[in-house]
Amino acid sequence: MEKSKVKSQKSKIGFTLIELLVVISIIGILAALLLARFGTAEKSGRDAQRKSDINQYRIALENSAVNTNGVYPSRTTGAGDRASTLLCGDLGTSYLADCPEDPRYSASSWDYYRYQSNGSGGGAVDATQYVLWAKKETGLDYWVACSDGKIGELSSVSVSSGNCPL
Repeated sequence: MEKSKVKSQKSKIGFTLIELLVVISIIGILAALLLARFGTAEKSGRDAQRKSDINQYRIALENSAVNTNGVYPSRTTGAGDRASTLLCGDLGTSYLADCPEDPRYSASSWDYYRYQSNGSGGGAVDATQYVLWAKKETGLDYWVACSDGKIGELSSVSVSSGNCPL
């Protein structure tokens, strides 16, 4: 009789294959949900960085305008000039310690901060209005900051002569 009791106790020690598969599938589902949330959080984080960078450019432009009788560097390209190269060159290191770049920028992409103003162009300091914008990954498509103090989101940006689209 004792041998049958020992045998039945041994069979109750481990997990069945079905139990293990159920636990593994639950863990897999939870991991997939967490990864999806992480991707959204990562995009939101990059968008927050874009807003901060555009604000940094805006502050540099306003500080520059204080010393140039209220005018800004003139860049008149229709699609907007790349802020980290031309605008940083126009402002110099006295107004902008570093030139922030879009978190997803690469040499083969169009992901960069854009700047357009009115005036004669070529970086001359004779513009009276400007628009800065960045393409976002969440929410509306673009984050925009204008010389008239307007800041916000738009689904598309159409800028002409530095006129604020907001």
